[in-house]
Amino acid sequence: MVAIVGILVVIAAVLGGFAMANGPFGVLLAWSEWVIIVGTGLGTMLVSTPGPVLKSMLAGIPKVFKPSPFDRALYLDVLRLLFELFQTARRDGLIAIESHIERPEESEIFKRYPRFLANHHAVEFLSDALRTVLVGSVSAFDLEAMLEAEIEVHHDSAAQPVSALNRVADSLPGIGIVAAVLGIVVTMQSLGGPIEEIGHHVGAALVGTFLGILLSYGFLAPIAANMEARNGEEHGLYFALKAGIVAFAKNLPPMVAVEFARKAITGDSRPGFLEMEAACKATRKEAAA
Repeated sequence: MVAIVGILVVIAAVLGGFAMANGPFGVLLAWSEWVIIVGTGLGTMLVSTPGPVLKSMLAGIPKVFKPSPFDRALYLDVLRLLFELFQTARRDGLIAIESHIERPEESEIFKRYPRFLANHHAVEFLSDALRTVLVGSVSAFDLEAMLEAEIEVHHDSAAQPVSALNRVADSLPGIGIVAAVLGIVVTMQSLGGPIEEIGHHVGAALVGTFLGILLSYGFLAPIAANMEARNGEEHGLYFALKAGIVAFAKNLPPMVAVEFARKAITGDSRPGFLEMEAACKATRKEAAA
């Protein structure tokens, strides 16, 4: 929602300032310049971006205009889920959680936390890590190194769509210059004509430069920055999961392991200790009932 407001502010500021200067809006509808800039921008994107990265980028852009899912409530659900899994393993043995992590979508424990279950990558990360714990032949130190490597791989993968979008944003001002030069070429063909026609062609050429800069710094670059921030929020979830799993692998009590996970949560999304403790106790009572 905030991103939508930001886009509207950009549009209102540009068009409002243009109107205050008594600018004729018709000149901005130089469709030839729009075709050159938008078409060339799309073409450079297709040339420079591999198919899977392009697909991830197109899937990530709409998320910019939706509320962030990584809020305090989600992290509280994550802590409760970890506590319930750790408590089950401590009470009934590690084998008791095997069915839950093998088929999370069918697990009664995971089903109680639908927001986390909807994050396929996070569920897979948690399940794979707990499978490694069940094997029992990997030390907590090696487990932590393995999880950090997986997080790094995911980070690099998530950064590729952002880099691709930034490359297109960086190219748009240059594409705007190309459109302007082509507009000047057209203008030169009209030097012997009416002065009004020459002014129209020069104005259209300058619109090309204007569009390239505006689309780059007013739209694509901010969208890429927002996508990068969303990636950082998602990685924060993985770091919290890693901290809790490694603590559990060290045979720490479930509440202490969950506290390790809570400490890894940054910003306003981190629940307080008393809030986490009350939620975990409520989870224990629900499981007992």
